[in-house]
Amino acid sequence: MRPNSIAELDIWQRQVASATPNNPALQGWNSYSQCDEDGIIRECLGRIASVAQLSNTFIEIGCANGLENNTHQLLLDGFKGCWVDGDEGNVRHIESELGTLTCPVLTTRHAFVDLDNNQPLMKEFSEVLGTDNIDFFSFDTDGNDAYLVTDALRVIRPKLICVEYNGKFPPPTRLTINYNATHQWAYDDFYGATLQSWVDILKPLGYRLVSCNLSGVNAFFVRDDVAGAFPDYTIEQLFQPCRYWLIGITGHQHTLKWLRQVVDKSLEKGVSPG
Repeated sequence: MRPNSIAELDIWQRQVASATPNNPALQGWNSYSQCDEDGIIRECLGRIASVAQLSNTFIEIGCANGLENNTHQLLLDGFKGCWVDGDEGNVRHIESELGTLTCPVLTTRHAFVDLDNNQPLMKEFSEVLGTDNIDFFSFDTDGNDAYLVTDALRVIRPKLICVEYNGKFPPPTRLTINYNATHQWAYDDFYGATLQSWVDILKPLGYRLVSCNLSGVNAFFVRDDVAGAFPDYTIEQLFQPCRYWLIGITGHQHTLKWLRQVVDKSLEKGVSPG
């Protein structure tokens, strides 16, 4: 992330603090996430832990090569989980760096997720993690996310969900691409769903919008039964427009070396998931 981007993040945080003073986005920072998601995730899970017991588990669909995603930091913090990515090269990189795709703290799968394999993957991961009541579910495939998240929630009941939204269109615009199992993002504005559409989709399923990150890419929803630690702001108050220039890497070059240590220790101890 460029130095001027860091300064700009501070400006936007101050504006958020004025409009929504208890917004989890105020606690944003990144170690391995694209922008400020790592801090938002930690803040949200901390609040959830004040009203419910955590299982310290996660599932991330669209983990990339492990160097930039929403759950790498959780693994370093003692969580266990499952990664999926549709790019075989990304999965090969993870296997090369970690020495394995299956260990007590992390299970990684190569799969282009669609409505045919989505639920089987969720069932497999629920068994691996020993629960369907996972703490965190992150989903980012740049396309059919609205359909696949809805489908996944027939199998799992995460406490916190992070989804990518199309920040070009503020509420109340409702847009969702038609389902297409072979959809590939063309690096244009035709992808995913708008924030209003996500709220319309997830609210009937028992989830409430609690934050959007400052780059205007990711939205965070919590399950209604653990939402007591979050203020009830409107979608208009929480919406952040796309600021893609805020996305970038801070500090030293990312590696999987810290995670390799965690993986190796888990293999030495033989700790079983769940």
